[in-house]
Amino acid sequence: MIPVSDLAIRARSSLLVGGLLTLTACSGCGSKQEIPTGTDPPVTGNEAPFELVKLDAAFDDPVHLTAPSNDSRLFVVEQPGRIRIVRDGVLIETPFLDISDRVASGGERGLLSMAFHPAYDSNGYFFVNFTDLAGTTRVERFEVGSDPDRADPQSAAPVLSIEQPFANHNGGHLLFGPDGMLYVAVGDGGSGGDPQGNGQNRETLLGSILRLDVSGPGPYAVPADNPWSDHPSFRPEIWAWGVRNPWRLAFDPPAGLLFVADVGQQRREEINVVRADAGGLNFGWNEMEGSICYDAELCDTDGLVLPAVEYDHSAGCSVTGGEVYRGSDIPEIAGQYFYSDYCRGWLRSFRYEDGAMDHREWDVGSLGSVASFGSDGSGELYLISRDGSVYAFRPGPT
Repeated sequence: MIPVSDLAIRARSSLLVGGLLTLTACSGCGSKQEIPTGTDPPVTGNEAPFELVKLDAAFDDPVHLTAPSNDSRLFVVEQPGRIRIVRDGVLIETPFLDISDRVASGGERGLLSMAFHPAYDSNGYFFVNFTDLAGTTRVERFEVGSDPDRADPQSAAPVLSIEQPFANHNGGHLLFGPDGMLYVAVGDGGSGGDPQGNGQNRETLLGSILRLDVSGPGPYAVPADNPWSDHPSFRPEIWAWGVRNPWRLAFDPPAGLLFVADVGQQRREEINVVRADAGGLNFGWNEMEGSICYDAELCDTDGLVLPAVEYDHSAGCSVTGGEVYRGSDIPEIAGQYFYSDYCRGWLRSFRYEDGAMDHREWDVGSLGSVASFGSDGSGELYLISRDGSVYAFRPGPT
């Protein structure tokens, strides 16, 4: 599965760690963003005011779903290197884009996400994040062709490439923020324990969340208000750092927040919630794993962002970050951030108002290995299972 690494180690360690970790606040931590952490574990057995309706289509290792604003189609990203379209509930046979001959797929590599330019209606631009045949992370821009259901494969324009020292922890998510900038989640480079120390090294793009201006004619420009846009040594593309393997970012524009789900090492899975406009934040890896010290000799929590929500490996093994529901069909869950775990397949949510609250685990049965979440052009929510299924959140009977 994409976000899981060191899975055999995790399976052993989960037998040793007991109980659901309650959320931890830390005096002096995260002082740059002034958002406190939560304190409540999830309440189980909640009857859902929605149903998860499986789409009548099967996909090949789906890992992401999105759509342009106000577009009725669904765009489903398949890890081997294809983007498929569902229109009016029917899977179109010919892929929107097929770059499988350029993609190294398997494990945590592959075509991992796509993002439509905010002006897609006028310029036809969209961006993809994938690992090429050499294992290098690549961000490229494509254009839609004359057929709106087909991209022009010859329009590929390179934006960014990052050499990966190992095969895992590629991150892989990209999305546009409310500010029109392109955000790119990049893992620490892989292996286990961050052996190269990339998470705390701002001279490399690894272990970071990048913020790029792709509005101009070149591959990208560094926004002038990036925290290190004119630093002599730090990479100016970096917006935040200290992440291990961020598996899904989510902006919530109405609340002005950014959610960062980061896959842990052996003990903690975490979700960070920060102000969307707060650059220069350090999420702590590999000094911290969640709210605990990863290496006691290196551990200094001063100025670090601690998780808003975290859990130990008795409750799961690999967090799957989701999105805040801002659709109109299910008003009962408006403002809830939904997430899951790849190993357990539960569905949880919480609200964030001056801290994480209203923690729930929804009674929807097992969802298998949940790989990702996504929203359509109207803001309605979807869930992707590793078995090739895509589920739509629909109003339920309760």
